[in-house]
Amino acid sequence: MVTPVLHGSSLWTPARPENHLRLVSAPDPSWPTTPTPPAFAAGTSTQSRTSTQSRTSMQPRTSTQRSADRPLTLTRRGRLLLVGLPIALGVAALILLAAFLTSQAQAGESAPASTATVEVSVASGDTLWDLAVHYAPERDPRDVVAEIVELNDLRSSVVQAGQSIAVPAAG
Repeated sequence: MVTPVLHGSSLWTPARPENHLRLVSAPDPSWPTTPTPPAFAAGTSTQSRTSTQSRTSMQPRTSTQRSADRPLTLTRRGRLLLVGLPIALGVAALILLAAFLTSQAQAGESAPASTATVEVSVASGDTLWDLAVHYAPERDPRDVVAEIVELNDLRSSVVQAGQSIAVPAAG
């Protein structure tokens, strides 16, 4: 009769995956006392060792070989990658598609209304504000000054005497 030897902390252990400690039978005295090869290390019984030993003739298992009795299992990180990566790529594709379809950069249907301008020669002491109030009194002078700067491609709102500039006309 074979008496079991306890490897672990208690006699009774609930069903656990194979990498946890469990109750195994006593070693066979006919076995050599050399260390167990890596292919047989994880909690196998004496009977399964003898059948595995004859099958593999004590050759260590390579990293590309998988144990036939254990199915392939995914880790938590593997499941996250397998499920999360396609979902993340799908969401990114939907965001790009939505951004493309709702973009505001569309061509206008009508040409912008042209502004009537008057060519003015700046007199000594004139400012853009004075010209805006004189030539477009019904509009806000700030808007007219900004339009004068844009029309004449000025770097600042300072003008020199004798300079010829385009000023938006009233109307």
